[in-house]
Amino acid sequence: MEQGNILHAGQPERLTVDAVRLRTLFGGDARHGGLLTGDGDMSPGLPETAPGFIPGRPAAVLVPLVQRPDEMSVLLTKRTDHLYHHPGQISFPGGRIEADDLDDPVSAALRETEEETGIPRDVVEVIGRLSPYRTRTGFSVVPVIGLLTPPFETRPDPFEVAEIFEVPLSFILDRANHQVHSREGDGVKRSFYVLPYMDYYIWGATAAMLVNLANIVLRTGED
Repeated sequence: MEQGNILHAGQPERLTVDAVRLRTLFGGDARHGGLLTGDGDMSPGLPETAPGFIPGRPAAVLVPLVQRPDEMSVLLTKRTDHLYHHPGQISFPGGRIEADDLDDPVSAALRETEEETGIPRDVVEVIGRLSPYRTRTGFSVVPVIGLLTPPFETRPDPFEVAEIFEVPLSFILDRANHQVHSREGDGVKRSFYVLPYMDYYIWGATAAMLVNLANIVLRTGED
């Protein structure tokens, strides 16, 4: 799949965040206070009883920031519908930290990104990472922030990835797009962030990490 074939939808606002500024914001291990740390933050008291729950399973995702000429965007994937876990959902490329990763979240994020999207690790400039985010399914996910400079090609894994697309960073930085939705099951109400972009329903852990990303950038701009 050529990079030019990745969806570029209407941009609500054009905004360029300088890469140097991003390196400063996310350099090293960015443990910013006041950010979401897990699914339970939105639903205090919600029991961690999701099917298959095993606490503390290490995982990592890449948050790819694409440096387009007019503005930055965030690259995301849509999972195929036949997958057992989270079918059809929007996610960052990533997955479990395996033994070959030597317990290194960056290595895991880059490996999974290459496997899922075909984007080689040597075109990703890793600029930092955020504190782990805990999911109700028991994963402790480290978001690794990386810069991508076109041109580059993508080759989505047909088993795991139905689509690769980009969302303008300006859309993510607009707090008006950070909606809170709720669902009730078994008498328990669960609340979570949703960033509805065109036909894409970005929710759950992916949306929460995008909200964290936005809050770091916007908070710094407001200081």
